[in-house]
Amino acid sequence: MNDERSQLSRAAAAAAVLAEIAAAAPAGSRLGSKDDLRVRCGVSVGTFNEAVRLVQARGLVAMRPGPGGGLFATQQSPIVRLGNSVLDLDGRRTAEGEADRIADALEPLLIDDALWHASPADLAEMRSCLDDMAAAAASGEWRIYTQAHWRLHRYIASVSPNEMLRSLGTNLFDLIESATIRHTVGRLDLVERYELHRALVDAIDARDRDAALAVLTMHAARSDPRTATQA
Repeated sequence: MNDERSQLSRAAAAAAVLAEIAAAAPAGSRLGSKDDLRVRCGVSVGTFNEAVRLVQARGLVAMRPGPGGGLFATQQSPIVRLGNSVLDLDGRRTAEGEADRIADALEPLLIDDALWHASPADLAEMRSCLDDMAAAAASGEWRIYTQAHWRLHRYIASVSPNEMLRSLGTNLFDLIESATIRHTVGRLDLVERYELHRALVDAIDARDRDAALAVLTMHAARSDPRTATQA
């Protein structure tokens, strides 16, 4: 159904197409130019660039510039295959709550790495995600907010120098985004969620681990169906 399909962000859907193309190709083979593959995915330039970043974070493709360049299939390491295996859970209809529980366990590790390794450019990218979240919260656009929200979490995961943690986090957040249903929430609820994430990025920027973990605790409590209030 179209409504059901729209729950996937366009970038995640394009990344899934690229992942299928890469999986069917021998390691090292050219998959095509960026323009050709973008047209094949049927998305805008910005959306395609986000999709490429996602599949690069999974270790599925490499980008080569210049004449004869484009996207190339890569040989996956066992660690990257472990991260990609998280996506197989989606085919077994794993409950969203199970994935959330694993994400809650990974988040402190990802935040620890972001506190140590996030560069000024990384922080600027995180704040760009926050800007999109703020705009969507102000207009009550839940789907757009959700896309920006998981883009922020994927970016935080991508900062980690730990290949296993980075791969697991990136793939897990893809899975949760694709499984997220359209919740009925009010504009105030989105604004509150945005404020929590703004505080998280502020804590990363300040290298304040205690503040970051306190935000994670509040975020987990806010998302827990046993404690969350109905909008």
